Amino acid sequence: MQNLNNKKYTRAEKNSDYRKMFLGVDIKFKLENGKKVIPIGFDNGATTPALKCVFDEVYNDLLVYGSIGRGQGPKGELSTRKYEESRERVLKFFNLQDNDTHTVVYTKTTTESLNILANILIKNKNDKVLTTRMEHHANDLPWRKNAIVEYIDVDELGRINIEDIENKLKKENGNIKIVSVTGASNVTGYINPIHEIARLAHKYGAIIVVDGAQLVAHKEVDMKGKDPTEQIDFLVFSGHKTYAPFGSGVIVGLVKDLDVEEPFVKGGGCVDYVFDDKVIWSEPPSLHEAGSPNFIGTMAMVRALEELKNIGFENIYNHERKIKDYLMEEMKKIDNVIISFNIKNKDCYEVADKFAKENAVSLRAGKFCAHPYVARLLKVSNNYEEYKKNLDDADFGMIRLSIGLYNTMEEAKIFIDELKKIAVDA
Repeated sequence: MQNLNNKKYTRAEKNSDYRKMFLGVDIKFKLENGKKVIPIGFDNGATTPALKCVFDEVYNDLLVYGSIGRGQGPKGELSTRKYEESRERVLKFFNLQDNDTHTVVYTKTTTESLNILANILIKNKNDKVLTTRMEHHANDLPWRKNAIVEYIDVDELGRINIEDIENKLKKENGNIKIVSVTGASNVTGYINPIHEIARLAHKYGAIIVVDGAQLVAHKEVDMKGKDPTEQIDFLVFSGHKTYAPFGSGVIVGLVKDLDVEEPFVKGGGCVDYVFDDKVIWSEPPSLHEAGSPNFIGTMAMVRALEELKNIGFENIYNHERKIKDYLMEEMKKIDNVIISFNIKNKDCYEVADKFAKENAVSLRAGKFCAHPYVARLLKVSNNYEEYKKNLDDADFGMIRLSIGLYNTMEEAKIFIDELKKIAVDA
């Protein structure tokens, strides 16, 4: 069987050179100016490259790939067994291996996961959900559609105040059914104290949903918490932000709340019987996995999670923190650079485009699918009544640099050198 990553790295080697563990990060691309360079991937908040062990997993699984839960034969039976066993591997990753409270539902993306939850957890249009102005649209818009949404605002640095959460929960006196919050912001990287928020949610009779898309690849998440009051009831994330390919997402959630009368997405695979006049739905997690499962994507994602655990989240944190601290320190020294990050008198889209076309540095420019949050960080209005008079004023934004495990200090130094050149003539 194929093994692209032939060398078996020791823990010490992994710690000193994570880049060797990734696929495609050293391939040269030809730029418009004719230069051939290795791109620098500083847009990991959007997506991440695949680990080599993930490539091996995909290749080996394709050799035995068969129908999941839909037919006889050795390949289908093996694939089905691996697919179902993978749920236990995910639960173990989040320290839920000994719990019968949670199960794992596979989806396509974090966005789909949150839409599913918004459609099955909300029982009444008048139910209230508490979320924040820090959220990605995926953790805002689905709740708006299905419930009454209350918001915790952010301070001038983009942080939320835990006291504001408790005050809102206390004021609502049990009317808030769900607290849904990002584990880490896709704009600023702020990490929220999810267990403290869980404790408050449970104290006032709510359940907690955590958007873990930007958290799971960077910080260990123990969904069990120190005691039952700290338990994370639901957590969602995507494989392509955890060094696996596109197309796989996860809901890790309470079985009792996933066991609903009927699923949001309907079709084959989520039913036990269909009669002319009645449907007998399956139990969770199958209830929420209508259609043919993404076996390859699921196995790739689970393998990536286990490799992250093997590397160790303390090692991951230390590596990424070292690069981040260097970048922040150096950026503060550059005239005309505003953190979070823009260049005075420069259009953010043009700056990001210049980095990409001239130096193959991937950044992100704009509002990052978090328009209310970016507006607050930039101290501009996000009121539609004001902007509909002149919608051009709504074209604000900033530049995001997001670090991954494969990034290096050398890349950071190249970025700083180029940033100095761009900022000097601002």
